[in-house]
Amino acid sequence: MKKKQLKLSTIIILFVCIVVLVSLVMTDLLISRTINDNIESNIEEKAKIVSRTVSHSTIVKSGLEGKGEDRIQEYTQDIQKSAEVLFVVVMDMEGIRKSHPDPDRIGKHFVGGDEKDVLQGKETLSISEGTLGKSVRAFSPVFNDENQQIGAVAVGISLGSVEEALTMSHRNILVGSMIGIIVGVIGAVIIARYIKKTLFGLEPITIAKILEERNTMLQSVHEGVVAVNKDTTISLVNKSALKIFNKAGLSSDPIGMPIKEYMSHTRLERVIATGKPELDEEQTINGVSILVNRVPLIVNDEVVGAISTFRDKTEVNQLAEQLTGVKSYAEALRAQSHEFMNKMHVILGLVKMKDYNHLNRYVKELVSLRVDEVSTVTSKVKDPALAGFIMGKLSYAREKNVALTIECHDFIPEPKDPSVTHELITVIGNLLDNSVEATTNSHEKEVLMELYYQDERFEMVVTDTGEGIPNEMIEEIFTKGYSSKGEGRGYGLFLVKDSLGKLNGTLHIESKVGSGTTMIVQASYKGGKKGD
Repeated sequence: MKKKQLKLSTIIILFVCIVVLVSLVMTDLLISRTINDNIESNIEEKAKIVSRTVSHSTIVKSGLEGKGEDRIQEYTQDIQKSAEVLFVVVMDMEGIRKSHPDPDRIGKHFVGGDEKDVLQGKETLSISEGTLGKSVRAFSPVFNDENQQIGAVAVGISLGSVEEALTMSHRNILVGSMIGIIVGVIGAVIIARYIKKTLFGLEPITIAKILEERNTMLQSVHEGVVAVNKDTTISLVNKSALKIFNKAGLSSDPIGMPIKEYMSHTRLERVIATGKPELDEEQTINGVSILVNRVPLIVNDEVVGAISTFRDKTEVNQLAEQLTGVKSYAEALRAQSHEFMNKMHVILGLVKMKDYNHLNRYVKELVSLRVDEVSTVTSKVKDPALAGFIMGKLSYAREKNVALTIECHDFIPEPKDPSVTHELITVIGNLLDNSVEATTNSHEKEVLMELYYQDERFEMVVTDTGEGIPNEMIEEIFTKGYSSKGEGRGYGLFLVKDSLGKLNGTLHIESKVGSGTTMIVQASYKGGKKGD
């Protein structure tokens, strides 16, 4: 059975109530003890003062010596009332009372048993229970003019006043406790509501669950994720990011470090400063190329940090290369298939017409053309994938009614590195496609591609009779997404430039508006055997 979790407000209210109760109980205990000690001390001091005052009275001294004994009762009663004490008792050296609040007890022996010391001349204090109840008693000896003890005075103050004061103190503490609990509960509710508002109304258990889910998602995504707070200190890094950082030779424990100190070329500081996202940006970290998205973290219209997601660009390039290669192969096969079907339709028509002379001549022309193309390409281009691709482009050009001529002046060896083939296909395919499209509106639709290979240097020259490129546009055509042919275009020459960068190659364009374009490609790669 799932254990029920207490709400945040309930936890805070219970905690506040417990703290208030414990604090008040401790206060009650300390205050009660202090009050009790203070009251007892005050009572004792008061009793002492009264007993000393009475013991020095001439009336008391004279009465104990047998001169006006009846005046002692009247005097002590006045003192008792004015001092607000329980009793004032004067006794002789035998402990016989000479005064008492109850006149019937005069002449009887003092009760309590704590008067012995004072009859021996010692001033004492005690707590004892007599005929008037439990009280604090102060005893003072009475001396005559010859300094001889002739009796004693006992002053008593009821302990009921102490209990009454403690009861009042407990009552005040109880009232304070109730007020404290009520204020504490109200404060706890306000605090709980404020905290929940700050936490978007979520309970702690929900926040913990979201945190676990977030951590799991961050660590499972393939992209690297780095987050920094407002002062650009790294607060989060997932496993994919650490993998890329390790590849770049950076520390594997960047949490808590300033991002500028960890990566000197970071741009997250700029995102925090401007509050604007930066998407699909390229960045290099110690030679490792990454593709980055950076966005600011905004809470209540205030930038509180930034987060960066990125991926190793080599992986992206590999995917792009695979896609480009597959697309190029598919396009070549489609063009060849389309051309083959057209030729089969011509042959079928001639057969049905029984025009065998034309059929014989047409087939011979096809065979001759095919043999020439195949022999030219396959005898010189030793990479089967590249040779098949070029032959596909021949079919594509014929489909577009463009005369494409391939001239291989040297043997073109198969690259030792298979990835070079993909780069060459990207370069050749995009340049030939651009040249074929450039001749669409030309009277003469001709494209010439010449291939050279000497001393591990590959060179390709593509010349077309198209419309040409204005000089001011030559630099812009390599920009990613730039195209004069509409949306969704403008990636071909960008990919060509990127592939040539990997081959340490160059591209030179010579063009004149209305007179066509010549593109010269030079690159380096190590080849295998040239073949026959």
